[in-house]
Amino acid sequence: MDVEVGTYRRFRLDGRIAIITGAAGLLGSEHAAALLESGATVVLTDVREAALAETAGRLRAEYGGMRIFTAIMDVSNPRSVHAASEEILARWQRVDMLVNNAAIDPKVTHNMLVETSRFENFPLEQWHLQIRVGLTGAFLCSQTFGGWMAKNGGGVILNIASDLSVIAPDQRIYRRDDLPDDRQPVKPVTYSVIKTGLIGLTKYLATYWANKGVRVNALSPGGVYVNQSDEFVGKLTTLIPIGRIARRDEYRAAVQFLCSDASSYLTGQNIVMDGGRSVW
Repeated sequence: MDVEVGTYRRFRLDGRIAIITGAAGLLGSEHAAALLESGATVVLTDVREAALAETAGRLRAEYGGMRIFTAIMDVSNPRSVHAASEEILARWQRVDMLVNNAAIDPKVTHNMLVETSRFENFPLEQWHLQIRVGLTGAFLCSQTFGGWMAKNGGGVILNIASDLSVIAPDQRIYRRDDLPDDRQPVKPVTYSVIKTGLIGLTKYLATYWANKGVRVNALSPGGVYVNQSDEFVGKLTTLIPIGRIARRDEYRAAVQFLCSDASSYLTGQNIVMDGGRSVW
């Protein structure tokens, strides 16, 4: 066999079933596109029915409808996760990949309530809500779908973390000259805590299920350009050695690698893909 062709085939996912949580989000649809390009059948899940339908429609227009399915699932609700798993397993009798992507990403904008974004005043209900979705949700989905994999020959779990799993937010990029220090907008504490927690979950499960054929890794993307202001982009770009923010499709190859046999000897790792920001 030609070596190049043989290596390429290790990236193929034909016949495999992938579940993506938070699939209606910005990167959720990109993860789906990555797996579809590699031949997987993809089950898009989200709690937002209209947004999920819109995302599925866009993907079907590009990739056809034969390998794209949807399921409403609230990752923070054990009964919802269990119901979705029963529906998926009844249809395909297998799950090969789980991409834990669901999260609440509190964007820092000029209109946000700085009184409640700052650590001293951060609302407890928001702490609980965001951790339920971003961290407890990954726990519940891994417990359900990863547990099935562990009993049925193995599979892959990919946790979507962030460069903020290894570095602190640089709050200077959000700073406004017209506000005093105690009213400056900031990236809230929850995002860093959740993404760092996902790395701990990754390492735990990678060793816990190592003898069951379940590989568990994390991908930590950096910032993605989505029409942010020129001022913000300029500030963030100065922190990135490559000198720009990522395009939204630039993480696809990493997802394909981490979910396929191309990474068969990789587990328990956090792949930081941030243009070099965390190196400085």
